[in-house]
Amino acid sequence: MRIGFVGLGGMGRGLVKNLCAKGYAVAVTDLDASRVADAVELGATDGGSASKIAANCDVFAVCVTTAEAVRSLALGKDGALSAMRKGAIFLDHTTVSAEHVDIMRKACEEAGIRYAEAPMTRTPAHADRGEVNVLFGGEEALLEDLRPVFAAYAENVFHVGPAGHAIRLKLIHNYIAFANVASWCEGFALAAKEGLDMTKVIGIISAAGGKSGMMDLYGELTLRRDFTPHMSLANAQKDVRYYAEWLEKAGLPGFMARSVHNTYALASLMGHADEGCTAVIKAYEELTGVEAELPR
Repeated sequence: MRIGFVGLGGMGRGLVKNLCAKGYAVAVTDLDASRVADAVELGATDGGSASKIAANCDVFAVCVTTAEAVRSLALGKDGALSAMRKGAIFLDHTTVSAEHVDIMRKACEEAGIRYAEAPMTRTPAHADRGEVNVLFGGEEALLEDLRPVFAAYAENVFHVGPAGHAIRLKLIHNYIAFANVASWCEGFALAAKEGLDMTKVIGIISAAGGKSGMMDLYGELTLRRDFTPHMSLANAQKDVRYYAEWLEKAGLPGFMARSVHNTYALASLMGHADEGCTAVIKAYEELTGVEAELPR
């Protein structure tokens, strides 16, 4: 099975690494030439343009930043869909919008291409180790065709339901996760301003109802001032925006969603977009003039 892969960021690099390790022929491309060179060292081949890769693969996988970026490379006269052979699979690992999945599924059907929505959870470290979670939405037959591919880099594959359900669940998951980050970052900043012992703050919260997976992953790192972008603030803002837009179209009030999005948007405007998502705490800190950190 020949695989094309576009997008070699934190998650994409790990997926390609494990595909190559399992013996797959993988042709790659990325806007960053250094990432392509790195993937070649891992065993992939430089496929050139996305359309050239699309014309010569059985599975065309995309793991980029936004729904808009996916449609830009896939649709149009010279897009990847026009180059793919009929019956090939367009595998979309990007965290996109609910609307995007419906658009892409229809476009693929019209082109005779099989569209697979497969957003992921977990981190680039999990991708590097071949331990991501894949959320799949679509027909069982398509999932079975892709299981050998997913086995190269996924610890768990969840068949969420019909096409469109996987990204919807992923957006709900990410919104809850990033809302949680925004809430404890706000709390940490207030605790620091009031002079509380940050060791006790994180210790007591983590031992009670305020405990969360995101705090387990990033809470101590945040208080050690480590804002490595395992999940960038810009991507957090993007995911919450997609969720808020979907919520509005569904006819539900989005008071909390808009507040969470505005919090990330403010931190981004203050210059923290390329840092980790917990850099949202810096927006609060810059307003209070006090940093939240563990005793040195």
